[in-house]
Amino acid sequence: MKLLSTRKFWSLVAGAIMSISASTVSAQSTSKFNGLGTLLTPDNCALLLIDHQPFQFGTLGSINSQTVLNNVIGLAKTAKVFKVPTLLTSVIEDRGGYIVKGLTDLWPEQTPINRTLINAWEDQRVVNWVKKTGRKKIVIAGLWTEVCVAMPALQAAGEGYEVYVVTDASAGVSVEAHEMAIQRMIMGGVVPITFNVFQAELQRDWARTETIGPLVPILSEHMGSIGTNIAWEFQLLNAAPKKK
Repeated sequence: MKLLSTRKFWSLVAGAIMSISASTVSAQSTSKFNGLGTLLTPDNCALLLIDHQPFQFGTLGSINSQTVLNNVIGLAKTAKVFKVPTLLTSVIEDRGGYIVKGLTDLWPEQTPINRTLINAWEDQRVVNWVKKTGRKKIVIAGLWTEVCVAMPALQAAGEGYEVYVVTDASAGVSVEAHEMAIQRMIMGGVVPITFNVFQAELQRDWARTETIGPLVPILSEHMGSIGTNIAWEFQLLNAAPKKK
C-alpha cells in the first residue's frame, strides 16, 4: 500500500514538472508574436516579392487577379515610401513571363533574380540578399501561396527569421489551396498580415508627416472605399465658401 502511494506521489510530481515545462516552452514559443517588438518598422524588415508573373496571375483561383495585382503594387509602393529593402524574384521568366511592369517600374535599377528553384529560399542569391540587409523580419508576398510563398516562408522561419506573409497580395490556384497554405504557415510560426496592416505598422504615428504625403496617394489609388472616402474628405476641406 505504501509502495503504491509512493509511486502515485512521484507520478503526480512528474506530471506537474512536465506541465510546467510544457507551459514554459509554450510561453517562449509565443512570446515573439507578442509585444511591441513583434510590430514591423521601416528599419527592422525586408520585403520579398515572389513570382508576380503573367503565368501565375493567369492561373489564380483563390481571388480575382486584378485585386491581387492592385494589392501587391500598393504594397510595393508602400515599401518604397518607407525605404524598406525590397527584392523582386521570378521563376523561369522566359516561360512564365516577366514580373509585372507595375513592380519593376518602382525599382528600374534592380534586375530581378530569375530562378529555376521553386523554393526561393533554396536559391543562395535570395538568402545572401536577405543576410546583406541585416534584417531579421522578412515580409513575403507571392504567387502561388501554397508553393512559392509557403516554401520559403517555412524554411526561413525554421532558420530563425521572423516571417510575415501578406495574404491579400498573395494568391493560390484555389480558395482551399490558399487557405490551407496560410494554416500550414501559421502552424510553422509564420505571421499572416494584410496590405493595410503593413502600411499601418510602418506609419505607426500620423504625426510622422514626412511619409503622410506620399502615403495618401497609395491609400487613394489602392485602398478601394478608403481611397474614395479620402477623396471626399479633401473635397469637403477644399470646398469653396458659399457666397452670401
